[in-house]
Amino acid sequence: MDTLLATLVSGLVLGSLYALMASGLSLVWTTLGVFNFAHGALMMVGAFIAWTVSEAVGAGPVAGVVAGTLGAGLIGIVIERLVIRPFYASRNMLLVTAMTTLAVTIILERGAQMIWGPRLKQLPPLVDGEIRLFGNAISAHEALLLVAAPVILIALWRFTVSSKIGRSLRAVGQNQDSAALIGVDVPTAFALAFAISAALAGLTGALLGSIRFITPAMGSEPLTKAMIVVIFGGLGSLGSTAGAAYLIGFIEAFLVLWVGLYWTPFALFLLMILVLLLRPNGIFGKR
Repeated sequence: MDTLLATLVSGLVLGSLYALMASGLSLVWTTLGVFNFAHGALMMVGAFIAWTVSEAVGAGPVAGVVAGTLGAGLIGIVIERLVIRPFYASRNMLLVTAMTTLAVTIILERGAQMIWGPRLKQLPPLVDGEIRLFGNAISAHEALLLVAAPVILIALWRFTVSSKIGRSLRAVGQNQDSAALIGVDVPTAFALAFAISAALAGLTGALLGSIRFITPAMGSEPLTKAMIVVIFGGLGSLGSTAGAAYLIGFIEAFLVLWVGLYWTPFALFLLMILVLLLRPNGIFGKR
């Protein structure tokens, strides 16, 4: 029973991280219709900015998380303006933007290597101490993550369905021409969606930097897991993405328990292939 509860808690933590990461990917896809392969690198940059502000400057972990979130958001705006917007009218937009965002990933990783060096870094936790959840001890930082992730996702969902700006993003995602005819500034909506997505990536990186070491390549694995989450959930709604994120978190936690850490990625990719074959629109996606 203790092992089962510990696995459930681990799944909740993983699901919270994946939900924050994948929601940004889903937002960009539903608004712009492109897949941002630089999302993991933006997470890494957010973690490094948070470390710089928190440790090198000495402003503390809270200021570091805020700086990492805002910094990644600003970099996201620059990426959208320089390497994605010029190709909106291209017939091969999906392929071109995939290539350009992959190039941005390499640039950001090499840039981080030059700026921060190869030495491993780690952020202090936002909250010290431990708490007990279902009889299992977890760090207070992880407990904060369990609470913060649903709150952030609910706030993002309310923003997209209740605010005028959020509804304009949804309108652009449904039909760009019609949105432009009713007065929506489509390029600005694209930039805003990309900025929110990048900010979520930076926030995830800043939070993850207290759990794992910060390296220039730290975004690769979370990006892969976020891709699996988006495929499982189906592209179309934040609710589907969040549900799939927690599902993948639990599946991964139990796979690590049953088949081991080495075979878990193989099993996850096998499940992803099965979902693509049997449910191309995702488990929660509509036909």
